[in-house]
Amino acid sequence: MLPVSTLLPFFGISLVLGLAPGPDNIFVLLQSAIRGARSGMVVVLGLCTGLLVHTFVVAIGLGALLVASNLAFTALKSVGALYLVYLAWQAWRAPVGLQSSNAESIDAAHLYRRGLFMNLSNPKVIIFFLAFLPQFVMTERGDVPLQLAVLGIIFIASSLIVFSFIACFSSIGGKLLMRSPRAQHTLNCFASLVFLALAIKLICTHL
Repeated sequence: MLPVSTLLPFFGISLVLGLAPGPDNIFVLLQSAIRGARSGMVVVLGLCTGLLVHTFVVAIGLGALLVASNLAFTALKSVGALYLVYLAWQAWRAPVGLQSSNAESIDAAHLYRRGLFMNLSNPKVIIFFLAFLPQFVMTERGDVPLQLAVLGIIFIASSLIVFSFIACFSSIGGKLLMRSPRAQHTLNCFASLVFLALAIKLICTHL
């Protein structure tokens, strides 16, 4: 097992990386601002489940095979980009006003699936894991897949902390904005443009 002297710095670095602007934390911020902290936390659970899947894939060695396949990589990022375009369209046409906003609150299962799919359809996550996690592996400690799994779980824990903070913080501002239909419409349009920008960025990603 990896020593604490390795795990603690890894946890600290993971926290810092979680705070860096990226598709996942931007997604949490927007969903929480629009639908509240509870909905944001459900999205967070979906995202972290996706990270758990990525950890498993990398630990058993499938991640390298996926990255080596240009066809699989292109297909995955295309699906992810299309989903982001769909979210952009949904945000753009979302109704405004307190009553319509509350009525449109999406059920927890749908929000969870949205977060899960958002994470799984982003090939940059698995590339990041393949580049980041092995740097802290100690081959002399044996059982490399187990070490990768432990590192992945610690990274997920740090992401859960960061995403939860973002969800709670952004929901406070979101509640204030939702009192104004004009502000709500502006936030929906902004969310739509952000999702569209993320889609373009994802489709332009190369191995």
